[in-house]
Amino acid sequence: MTEPRQDPLAEPRSGPVLIELEGAAPSPAEAAPVPDLGALAPPQGRAMQMAVRLATRRPSRLNRFFFQAGGALVGFLVSVAAWNFLTGLIAAHPVLGWLGTGLLVAFLAAAALVALRELAAFARLARLDRVHRAAADARATGSLTAARAVTARLRALYAGREELAWARARMVEREPEMLDAEGLLGLAETELMAPLDTAARAEVEAAARTVATVTALVPLALADVVAALTANLRMIRRVAEIYGGRAGTFGSWRLARTVLTHLVATGAVAVGDDMIETVAGGGLLSKLSRRFGEGVVNGALTARVGIAAIEVCRPLPFTALPRPKVRALVGRALAGLFGNREQPEE
Repeated sequence: MTEPRQDPLAEPRSGPVLIELEGAAPSPAEAAPVPDLGALAPPQGRAMQMAVRLATRRPSRLNRFFFQAGGALVGFLVSVAAWNFLTGLIAAHPVLGWLGTGLLVAFLAAAALVALRELAAFARLARLDRVHRAAADARATGSLTAARAVTARLRALYAGREELAWARARMVEREPEMLDAEGLLGLAETELMAPLDTAARAEVEAAARTVATVTALVPLALADVVAALTANLRMIRRVAEIYGGRAGTFGSWRLARTVLTHLVATGAVAVGDDMIETVAGGGLLSKLSRRFGEGVVNGALTARVGIAAIEVCRPLPFTALPRPKVRALVGRALAGLFGNREQPEE
């Protein structure tokens, strides 16, 4: 309905202008519901994904050249300054000069020992990798001689481990009964790897519990990322120590980069089939608290990193024994936090 045309010279109307609409007015009950943002965006474990990206990020060639050149320059200037300082001090005050020289020699000796420890750590990790490849080759070729060489290297690797003394003795006792490479490697895996797998799973569960708890309870920005990265680095180092590859500072960082780079390359940082139930549980918890849902998923991603660390550090591939499952590890790790249901061993 249109209003009649008014004279522009006439005085403006003081009352309200009514505009009639065709049809009935819409009811508020017919309005579309407000979308559930929690259902549209389920928890993704952002703290763990950010920690993985930080750990696997490689600087550009220009940045590496800049830091290498800067380090060399600083080292050269410090060396020249120390030499001039000590020679001048010896000339002016011989006792103090020789005392400073002794302290410098002690520092250099300590630095050399640290470097040797790091080299030994790299050698231990390389030893595990060689045994792993030798075992894979022996199983692929079916060579009993190669399998016996692998078991001998395993006994030498764990010769100083008192908790494995009974397992080593049982291996020596039962080894003559095995007439094929598959059976001999299966015996070595069952006797030697089973107790080590149990200890490694306990470390993974503890790390998953720590990451889930911090993510759920700490509201500070980036604090959950730092906690997740620290817990995962500690877990990877402990897993390597359990399997005989005790690593130093640089060795642990390199091992962590190897594990996390493998996860990124294979897309295992994302949600997969073995995490469906965990993510579903995280989604239910996110209805009550978004932080709790993120905690569950971050714990599951930590368990996945732990499984990758076990596979990298384990001297024998999983054949006779089952590979750990993310769902079982997370269920046992979070049983005391988000429920008391017992999880079966898988």
